[in-house]
Amino acid sequence: MNSQFEELLKLIDGEVRQTDFGSSPAELYDPIRYIMDLGGKRLRPLLTLLSYRLFSDDLGPALPAAVAIEIFHNFTLMHDDIMDEAPLRRGQATVHEKWNPDIAILSGDVMLVKAYEKMMESDSKHLKQILTAFNKCATEVCEGQQMDMNFESREAVSVDEYLEMIERKTAALLGFSLELGAILGNATPGESKALKNFGLNLGVGFQLKDDLLDVFGDQEKFGKRKGGDIVSNKKTFLLITALEKANGEAATELKAWLENEDADESKKVAAVTEIYNQLGIKEATEQKADHYFQTAFTSLENAAFDQQKVKPLIQFAEVLINREH
Repeated sequence: MNSQFEELLKLIDGEVRQTDFGSSPAELYDPIRYIMDLGGKRLRPLLTLLSYRLFSDDLGPALPAAVAIEIFHNFTLMHDDIMDEAPLRRGQATVHEKWNPDIAILSGDVMLVKAYEKMMESDSKHLKQILTAFNKCATEVCEGQQMDMNFESREAVSVDEYLEMIERKTAALLGFSLELGAILGNATPGESKALKNFGLNLGVGFQLKDDLLDVFGDQEKFGKRKGGDIVSNKKTFLLITALEKANGEAATELKAWLENEDADESKKVAAVTEIYNQLGIKEATEQKADHYFQTAFTSLENAAFDQQKVKPLIQFAEVLINREH
């Protein structure tokens, strides 16, 4: 992460620290501060500021809305972790594990309110457009999460269905983060759309990379249990593609591991990973992610932004593409 990004992250963290989330009852507000203090990569607010900076050097007006995005993102993570029964988030205990699920649900609800409060600090001339776009994005995130849960009980899910799901659940928020910066910076409708499309495609590639890291990443760097998706039979791009590609012995063995509810977790992860290796699943996932990353770059090129100003956004995208966690 270069010095320019570090400077923006300091601004974001400073705004987070200054945000009054509330104090009493402590059981309601402590979990909010806890998950916000876990840090994370702050990708979404950073994208908002990088987008905004294409049109203005005074970042002050964009900071509250950027932090609103981070609050909303963490709200979705808190509730997702409950649904997934996830024990870890960013290498630390999840909120429902540290407190309990009821507290996590209620604290998450308050986080959504706080996200709107923070968004409302934006210039009034932009509010209707911002909140309309935010509401659309938030709805899509929930739709994506429901689709993801629906997939759990379905025997077959297609690659196209999976890509549509992650476009809503994950990519929509990255797209909105960039669109938000553009709106606040008084961008033209064409510029806003180009930045949103850049974020959408970047977001799909980002999630595919996340799926890949869950299986093939370094657990210490990744911050989550390695192979968690395999253990839970989560229908990721990797598993769906493997089910489509496998035949003969590989198909039989993969099906057996998916149906074995009492399997030793470490053995299951090792065995399914080996099947993925045999089928070239890692390479197929990398290829699909690269397609979305290249599409993202094309949308920026077609918008004809000032190359010097757009360079930090491209550099940041390259950090995402090459990340190991």
